[in-house]
Amino acid sequence: MSQKIAFVINPNAGTKRKLNIIEFIKCNFSNNVAYDFIVWKNKDDFESVKDQILKGKYTIVVACGGDGTVNQVASVVINTSIALGILPLGSGNGLARSNKIPLDLKKALHLIYLGKGKKIDSALINHNYFFCTAGIGFDAHIANQFAVSTKRGFITYFSTTVKEFFGYKPNNYVVTVDGVTFKTEAFLITVANAGQWGNDLYIAPDAELDDGLLNVSILKPFTKFAIPLIGIKLFSKKIHTSVKLISLKGRKIDIEFMGELPVHFDGEPIMLKERLSISVLPMSLNIVC
Repeated sequence: MSQKIAFVINPNAGTKRKLNIIEFIKCNFSNNVAYDFIVWKNKDDFESVKDQILKGKYTIVVACGGDGTVNQVASVVINTSIALGILPLGSGNGLARSNKIPLDLKKALHLIYLGKGKKIDSALINHNYFFCTAGIGFDAHIANQFAVSTKRGFITYFSTTVKEFFGYKPNNYVVTVDGVTFKTEAFLITVANAGQWGNDLYIAPDAELDDGLLNVSILKPFTKFAIPLIGIKLFSKKIHTSVKLISLKGRKIDIEFMGELPVHFDGEPIMLKERLSISVLPMSLNIVC
């Protein structure tokens, strides 16, 4: 079957907004493959993009943007024969990094042209798909702050994290993993399909994308003096060795809490009340990698 590719362009996404991505693709992608452009013009309306993807009889649909764009496109092609491609234009690029997709755009385009890939797991948090990580606590709080920032990139993410850390208060949670329930105070709880949030910050270094399991990383409260060591462990894929981290694995995770709190899925923030439920969807996504 010959390839037919759609490039979904989010002109408002990522850190490379000055790049004319359509012209870049035209100049650097092979003319031997049929491809179309689908421009996601209105950030609050993805339905028209979804309709074009599903009606286009595409073999590969490429998300051109950051983690939010990747999540939206992947949520359309999940459980179909369509493969997800990624042209990483974001600040974190978590799913791209986790699947060894080059951040060099020309190399990423060549990978899409080759069209080879594999099946990976996905997950569901309440009614939203996610493919990299979802969580509650400090990381969700930062995602909420980062979403309204006018500046993108790792520097903005880092400065927001530092600014918010000293005023943040950990919460109490009731966590159930595959039927086993316990109470805990936590700085954050991340449920990971892939090992990292993005930017090579690994919260679950031993997570695997195709094992049918989700990793639950519960980071307990810690003092400001522990920040450097925790930061080093996150970047060096050793956070699971920290005495402040509880690591679990499971197929179904429920988390209960008081009131309303920010929650994120692939960095996209939402507000939820009192409970969230997460389940794994084994081998549900084709990805070019």
